[in-house]
Amino acid sequence: MRKIIHVDMDAFFAQVEMRDNPHLQGKAIVVGGNPEERGVVATCSYEARKYGIHSAMPCRTAKQLCPYVQFVRPRFEVYKSVSTQIGEIFKRYTDKVEFLSLDEAFLDVTENKKNMASATYIAREIKSAIWNELHLTGSAGVSYNKFLAKVASDYEKPNGLTVITPDKTQALLDHLPIGKFFLVGKVTAEELKKIGVHYGRDLRNLELSYLVSVFKKRGYLLYDFARGIDEREVECSRVRKSIGAETTFNEDLPLNSEAARQVLKALAEEVSMRVKGRGVWGKNLTLKVKFSDFSQITRSMMTSYPIVEAKDILIYVEQLLNKVDNLDEKVRLLGITLSHLLTDEERLQENISLFEYMESLR
Repeated sequence: MRKIIHVDMDAFFAQVEMRDNPHLQGKAIVVGGNPEERGVVATCSYEARKYGIHSAMPCRTAKQLCPYVQFVRPRFEVYKSVSTQIGEIFKRYTDKVEFLSLDEAFLDVTENKKNMASATYIAREIKSAIWNELHLTGSAGVSYNKFLAKVASDYEKPNGLTVITPDKTQALLDHLPIGKFFLVGKVTAEELKKIGVHYGRDLRNLELSYLVSVFKKRGYLLYDFARGIDEREVECSRVRKSIGAETTFNEDLPLNSEAARQVLKALAEEVSMRVKGRGVWGKNLTLKVKFSDFSQITRSMMTSYPIVEAKDILIYVEQLLNKVDNLDEKVRLLGITLSHLLTDEERLQENISLFEYMESLR
């Protein structure tokens, strides 16, 4: 049986800012854009979360919820550096580390460098090292597969350590809210709730054939997750294929309206935050549009160069909008996705190759 640890840093960007600026300690802060320019929240302190503020929320809304919240511009280079230091702590125990983002990772410690029998002890040592050396806290989950380890790390935050053993698995999953399941986002959760699925036990009562008919390949995973089954391995060289954001409107909007354009601007900000948070750049941009009659289209294009900034994302979004015929029709959902993701090293190499090609033409 595998021994998997999931480490999730607590409000990572905000915590780094509070560590580096003692005047922010214990205050409601938001790391994100300008509330006057439709920026979005990258993350916020736990003090800010008490007011209902959360990541991906428009900064203007955060300001309305908590008028005295303090806004801090993101310092992604600093976060990447700290993330590297955290990774070095992980590598003391195992090379089987799969970073999902700058602030969370899976570790397979079934066989580990210190020959420790208990994954729980390893998780406790890692948390102590992160605190003693970096003065940061993280929550850890320990279990026998990735899905359960992630559920465990989210069970007691901040600074928690939760273990899910085989004998406790089914009872815990049966009482787990459906929104806490991997692969179940806000839209999927709402769809499931409409058919009476509110907890894991409700999901477990659905037939596999039904789940596959509705959710395609995800249906197989949802069926297994409801039973505590997850055969996915920790992938050391895992590269995420795409990063995106989408939103469903309470009321349908004309695609060519100013309101829809402002939504796209906010989505571009959110995608930019997420891409920067993972330390990558995108080379392919996709616009997703779902109309009021539930018909859906996507428009994609390769960018001229790797992009990460919201303003660059919007330039390509405008080009993709020109490829949509029915701009005057009302839409109920808009989404933006960046794919063909490159690390800094890959982006540098691509720029060098482009430079060499241009030189050869000259």
